[in-house]
Amino acid sequence: MTDTTHPDTTHPVPQDGEAARRQRARVEALLARPAATRDDQLTLADGRTLAYQVHAAFLPVLGDGLGPEAGEPQAAVLATAYVVPQAEGAPQRPVCFAFNGGPGSSSIWLQLGALGPKRVPVQDDGNLGPSPWAVEDNPLSWLAHFDLVFLDPPHTGWSISASETARKKLLSVDGDVAALAEVMRGWLAAHRRFGAPLYLAGESYGTTRGAALTDRMLDLGLAFDGVILVSCAMDLQSLVFAPRNDLPHALFLPGYAVTAQYHGSLRGAPGASPEAARAAAEAFVADDYVAALHAGARLDARRRSRIARRLAELTGLSPALVEASNLRITDSQFFVEALRERGRVVGRLESRATAPMAASRERQMSFDPGIEGISIPYTTAAMAWFGQLGLPLEQRYEVLNGEVNRAWEWRRGSAGEGGGRIEANGFTSTGDDLARALRRNPHLRVFVASGRYDLGTPYSATDWSLAQLDAPAEVLARVTHRYYDAGHMMYTRRADLALLASDLAAWLAGRSAA
Repeated sequence: MTDTTHPDTTHPVPQDGEAARRQRARVEALLARPAATRDDQLTLADGRTLAYQVHAAFLPVLGDGLGPEAGEPQAAVLATAYVVPQAEGAPQRPVCFAFNGGPGSSSIWLQLGALGPKRVPVQDDGNLGPSPWAVEDNPLSWLAHFDLVFLDPPHTGWSISASETARKKLLSVDGDVAALAEVMRGWLAAHRRFGAPLYLAGESYGTTRGAALTDRMLDLGLAFDGVILVSCAMDLQSLVFAPRNDLPHALFLPGYAVTAQYHGSLRGAPGASPEAARAAAEAFVADDYVAALHAGARLDARRRSRIARRLAELTGLSPALVEASNLRITDSQFFVEALRERGRVVGRLESRATAPMAASRERQMSFDPGIEGISIPYTTAAMAWFGQLGLPLEQRYEVLNGEVNRAWEWRRGSAGEGGGRIEANGFTSTGDDLARALRRNPHLRVFVASGRYDLGTPYSATDWSLAQLDAPAEVLARVTHRYYDAGHMMYTRRADLALLASDLAAWLAGRSAA
């Protein structure tokens, strides 16, 4: 999951000597902790049975450079691996490293949602179902194709940094990338898996991170065969509503339209089907809306009225609200205005989900119905599963750490040290990293998955982001984009879990045939 704001960086209070000692001791204790292991088996959807081992252990993020911290652990990161044992002398299975986003999210969503051999079932419509919640076998697990290694970045899950200096560095775009590159290298070394085909899967901010890691790993002499980006967030300019940034207003409109159609708010041709709503919105954006936004105050009254009327038709909002908003509907407006007459708030990460407004009919979303439908089931089931593995439940597991998000350093090149370069347009982007990796590695292929009802990282914003990759057409032909009829975590809907698994298998088979 991604918080696509640019929060001010918070500066931690300097530690006294005793506090610093305790923090380093916590890291050393986690690194000394024996791996949690478990043998299990899974029957796949095709009838095959896989015996696998779970291996969960903390790995160090080692200091770099030539200073006194070089080689010293700067953090302990939990890596939860699901490995299918191979016979002596057999070819190595591919390894897929996976993580979620935030920044500040642990890896339980991908781990227990789509990829891992265990899954948390939730309601298909995105709303919260009744308890109890527990993991069950996942016959569509990606373990059919890879050994899976799920990483919890520092200050998510149980992973922590060894000092406040390390913490500040790790809570940054580039510091985070450097740390996870080191953890992946360390896991391959510890398990003697150098030479195995390598894949990477990231979700939400995990795609921001993943795009940069694709290029960073090449610097370390390690190449990914494939990168899987779920709910893409490589270019924050396409996602952050800010003054003088009209891009999100255009890119979110198709998502608004399909959401309004889903909830029965559209009339006429756009209301006939999700496909009709999507096509109408996409055509309006391409033919009229972008030009109108670009014109600004130069837009004549007649054309402005026509644009406002069509925006209202495609969003289900009132023409008066559209006019009052200067033809620019933000995501936060849509969440609270789309179903205001019904007293409902629309979800951000899953816009099919809704929740009751307060009696005061607030103008700001106080919680996201799109995350409420899964956060409780996933957290409850994950803690039970981790308890079975023997992981340290006596300590709090940070499923979603808002403090990490608020402290995040978005400037590239700073690694939490200040003075980093500002992106040309003021927004973080790792699209250039991915484009460079695609040009550097002729065997790299990219699979992108988007949910039609995701208003956190809308599918049309991802379309735009992929179209901006700085690479020739023959290179971009190695990028595949697939769409699903659910939200940010499209795999929580059973039909899309199956379709995602099928699309992934076809993509992998295409690589094998290439």
